[in-house]
Amino acid sequence: MKLSREKINHLSKLILRQILENDDVEFFCDENDLRLEIVEILRADLELEESIENSVRDVIESYSRDIREGTDEWDILYHKHYAEETKRRRGISLG
Repeated sequence: MKLSREKINHLSKLILRQILENDDVEFFCDENDLRLEIVEILRADLELEESIENSVRDVIESYSRDIREGTDEWDILYHKHYAEETKRRRGISLG
């Protein structure tokens, strides 16, 4: 999922607001520095998600038979390979 720079900045401001409103969270840096770090984390995560999706699509396209996107078979394979690729890259399981 691609997000515009403006949307990423908006999300970072919303996240920062939640952090600032939480009395259990303490930070020792400038608010804008924290917001910029949030932006970088969001960008990195979105890039990883896009990379995982591209890899999964490449795997499905490499099958010897034509599997059309939108079919039940394609959806099953997509979710299977997406979970495997996510686990491999992030070290987590999606269920």
